[in-house]
Amino acid sequence: MIEFKNVEISYGDFVAISNLNLDIKEGEFFTFLGPSGCGKTTTLRALVGFNIPTGGQIISDGRDITKEPVDKRGIGMVFQSYALFPTMTVYENIAFPLKIKKLSKEEIDKKVKEVAAKIKITDEQLKKNVSELSGGQQQRIALARAIVQEPKILCLDEPLSNLDAKLRVSLRQELKRLQRELKITTLYVTHDQDEAMTLSDRIAVFNNGYLEQVGTPYEIYNHSGTEFVCDFIGDINRLGAGILAEVNKQTGASLDTAKTGFVRLERFLVDERPNCAKLEGKIVDLEYSGMLVKYTVDINGETIRIVEKNDGRNKFIEEGQTLTVYVNPKDIMQY
Repeated sequence: MIEFKNVEISYGDFVAISNLNLDIKEGEFFTFLGPSGCGKTTTLRALVGFNIPTGGQIISDGRDITKEPVDKRGIGMVFQSYALFPTMTVYENIAFPLKIKKLSKEEIDKKVKEVAAKIKITDEQLKKNVSELSGGQQQRIALARAIVQEPKILCLDEPLSNLDAKLRVSLRQELKRLQRELKITTLYVTHDQDEAMTLSDRIAVFNNGYLEQVGTPYEIYNHSGTEFVCDFIGDINRLGAGILAEVNKQTGASLDTAKTGFVRLERFLVDERPNCAKLEGKIVDLEYSGMLVKYTVDINGETIRIVEKNDGRNKFIEEGQTLTVYVNPKDIMQY
């Protein structure tokens, strides 16, 4: 559906995106993930037409759109700031792109009301000015205005970042439901790992203008391709030579003790399992967060963190007490 072929985007001597090659499938919810300034929004804006690449091609549905005008690309866009008209009603905001296309009043009315129903915008809200609405409601209006044009591709640039945490979670679910229902190829930009993992069919992780890894949320998290991806996606423990040598000794593994080992917090287990190394340490901190308990443990001078589900069966182990943990060498990543 969408191909980036050897795409480079430069501003003078500064190379924002270097040699990007990426394929996005039709109907996919695809996320560009990375820290601020990594090139993810620059890449999205090049697809929409706000940036023109200095090298390479962007192909959409078999057509080279690298230098096509924005309005000829068939792409809907939702901005971080929503970019709504505050003096217009909700109805007028959604209808605006259809009026630009000079559709009839009857056709505009039909399309606006259809998309409002899909996004759960009430008739009462349609009559209100945008300035009267909350941030979450404005986000829905921006989404409706993009979708009403029936684009083949929908691009969303950090659309939930201005909302509070609880509302973000709720609207994530709405976005995913809507995308599945409409089957629109969707590109989503975020720096939020949870958002990317929750929403995406696949994720592209960016770092300093380069593509680090592309994969499903499962692949990105469990089989991180680079040290950057491993560290950026979720919490991680770094294991030094002492623990790695002990794991090798107990399990017959061949981990490289000259390199750092990386293992997810939840992969350290407090229940004995086969094929695991057994390690003992002293609890130096305990963090309780309702569903989870996070222990910080000192194992022969190395500090690791462990997450245990709070299911009510196990009593918390207090600071200063000894904790026995188990780790499978297959869960330790090295680069």
